Amino acid sequence: MDFDLNDDQRAILEAVEALLEQHAGAARAIELQPKGEYDASLDAALADAGFSDVGRDPDMGGLEATLVVEAVARAGGVVAIGAEAMVAPMLRDEPLPTPIALATAGHGGAVRYAASARSLLVLGDREARWVALEPGDCAPVRSNFGYPMGRVSAEGTTRGDGLGVGSAARLHTAWQLAIAAEAVGCMEAALAQTVGYLKERRQFGRAIGSFQAVQHRLAECAIHVEGSRWLVREAAYQRAPTEGVATAAAFALSAAGRIFSEMHQLSGAIGFTREHDLHVWSMRLQALRLELGGVAAHRRAIVAARWGGVGS
Repeated sequence: MDFDLNDDQRAILEAVEALLEQHAGAARAIELQPKGEYDASLDAALADAGFSDVGRDPDMGGLEATLVVEAVARAGGVVAIGAEAMVAPMLRDEPLPTPIALATAGHGGAVRYAASARSLLVLGDREARWVALEPGDCAPVRSNFGYPMGRVSAEGTTRGDGLGVGSAARLHTAWQLAIAAEAVGCMEAALAQTVGYLKERRQFGRAIGSFQAVQHRLAECAIHVEGSRWLVREAAYQRAPTEGVATAAAFALSAAGRIFSEMHQLSGAIGFTREHDLHVWSMRLQALRLELGGVAAHRRAIVAARWGGVGS
């Protein structure tokens, strides 16, 4: 993999970031948070510009979709871009009604974006399913995770259309990669937010960020974010090999726990308040760490991919 983006990839990234400057950001995410609202206007803008379908473009691929998902997460976008740009194209040639939520079969509880979703992709043991949703099918659930949540019934995950042999494996792999890509964007933003704060906040007559011990901790966090980014991008570039995706997800979601802890410790008490923007990204990291069974499940997936489930 070439670590330099090509001209088309740079153009995609620049274009989506320009769009996000107009339609997203911490202030917009905070505005939507109290009522758990989905950002329909941002979703429409991304779709109109073609970013939601970038994963279906025959001249592009998973890496371009990953760049879009990272950028949206970095901007605090409240949209199901991971499911739309990275997951759905792995399962169907035709676009699904959006927004799209993701759930596991038999799961009865809160699911990201379910209250607003028009499609539910369900991960079963042998086959994935597509469930068409109507308004009111999934009741809103209050959450501090920074994502709109809806309650999915266990019975509801058994409805819908089967997506064929091998669809469960494709859904699981694409979902893992989308989670990891979102985590990368959130970690980048959380780190940038904290660095900016530490440059301004002064103690003992100096900016907190000038202390060597603080700089060492920030440097270690930056290494975790960089490692996560390139593992995710390499897995996307290699067309999502099972082991590569599981490795990227396990590393990125483990790093997310480190970033959450360090950013809040370094920000001090203000980092735990709603007045400070850090929570826009840090709380999402906690939600992403819980999805699909969490870090331990991603690590088990590495074992299963490499040794066929030995030790499971």
